[in-house]
Amino acid sequence: MIEKALTSGDVEFVTTLHGDEQTSFVVLMQPRGDQADVLLRAIDDLAMGELKEAAREGEEPEGKNARESAELALQVSVEALRQAGSEAVGQVIENHPLDKLTSVVDESDADEVIVLTAPHYVEEFFHRDWASRARHKVGVPVLKLFAHSE
Repeated sequence: MIEKALTSGDVEFVTTLHGDEQTSFVVLMQPRGDQADVLLRAIDDLAMGELKEAAREGEEPEGKNARESAELALQVSVEALRQAGSEAVGQVIENHPLDKLTSVVDESDADEVIVLTAPHYVEEFFHRDWASRARHKVGVPVLKLFAHSE
């Protein structure tokens, strides 16, 4: 599960986690949430010392307006994984992401889930981040990794 396009560092990291073992990925892209999430993201930006980003949180596309950029980020990510030699498919999910994640784990007989995200300190503190919530739902190990930035 990702929230932005994978960087080359992200691709290298996830494709080498298991050494030379052949890996395949089902990438689920979650578009940015609704306006209720803006405050939490702004607090996270402030905690990271990113004052300019905190001020711009309200300018980012949300919900349905974020779908187009999410689809593009997903295409870039899936292609990058394929170029690195892995099998990869993906889809944008908007409703009930944890339910979709659970069904993908079951249908694909996944060995693990990787949640690749930026730090979300407020959500992590209260265990409301995607990785914490997924650990109680999917039935396989959930690995939380912090995304690289380029």
